[in-house]
Amino acid sequence: MTRFPLLLASVLLASLVLCSLPASVVRADPVVVDAPEVVAAMARGAIVWDARDAAAFRQAHLPGAVHVPEAERALRLPTVQEFAELVRVERNFSEAGLDLTREIVVYAHRGSPLAYAAFAAAQYFGARKVVVFHDGIDGWHEAGRPLEAGDVRRPPVAVRIAPDPRLSVTTDELKARLGRPDVQIVDARTPAEFAGRDVRAPRGGHVPGAVSIPYEWNWVDPDTAVKLARRQASDTRGMALKPVDDLKRLYAGLDPDKETIVYCQTGGRASETFGLLKELGFRNVRLYKLSWSAWAARPDTPVETGEGPQVCCATGLLPADQRPVP
Repeated sequence: MTRFPLLLASVLLASLVLCSLPASVVRADPVVVDAPEVVAAMARGAIVWDARDAAAFRQAHLPGAVHVPEAERALRLPTVQEFAELVRVERNFSEAGLDLTREIVVYAHRGSPLAYAAFAAAQYFGARKVVVFHDGIDGWHEAGRPLEAGDVRRPPVAVRIAPDPRLSVTTDELKARLGRPDVQIVDARTPAEFAGRDVRAPRGGHVPGAVSIPYEWNWVDPDTAVKLARRQASDTRGMALKPVDDLKRLYAGLDPDKETIVYCQTGGRASETFGLLKELGFRNVRLYKLSWSAWAARPDTPVETGEGPQVCCATGLLPADQRPVP
């Protein structure tokens, strides 16, 4: 009976110590890891979650990786009001053996927002430690590391999820934050979507006050996806992350201590920016998972069009040769 008061006292003491430290000292745990760090995590007994579809998983995956059935339900970040959905997520995690109390490494293909969406979902549902292998199965294969094929099943576990609403934001919550000086909004879509030239919802444009930082600008070559589609590139190496100093310059116009809300069309692309902002030490990042598809469908939500600020970094626009093809 004495353990709970002692635990509570320890938690309170740790909170006081953290709150007394300068902001520059309190740093979030790393989010992005490389292949050697994945190997080390495996040796520690980490669970490796392959966020790709079932067919891709069966064809080839990292040794011992697991696939979560109906993962799209979890990636949607259902709210506490969606009880039936939460029950299904909990069941699917349990059947996959995705123990949220264990260290988790998530991957997909290099640069894929799927890995970051799974990262966000794991955090949202209560994972204690989760990281992203950004280079994914592409980087693993290029490094000459072994792969497995077929289905892999971990022993089922009793998972108890605990959705954390602090990591996400609803349409009404975002609407209530418009114009607040302590809130900054990042649009991770293409410049054409942001401006309203590329309309993929009932209305085109962007959330008022948002700044445009397409998620591809996190890559060493933002045009890689377009080049692959045009057969101008033969692999995904251009989707590797920029060096950390370049990423810091890209987001230098944002305040890491402000509440930062990220959105795209349906929350996928924004998940990558969500994870990378956490990697850079932003203290309060929230994902607007419903994103533009929900915002544009609501007649009571304001919309802006036009180019607006294309990037809010200290140096202004990226050089022309580093901007994505529209």
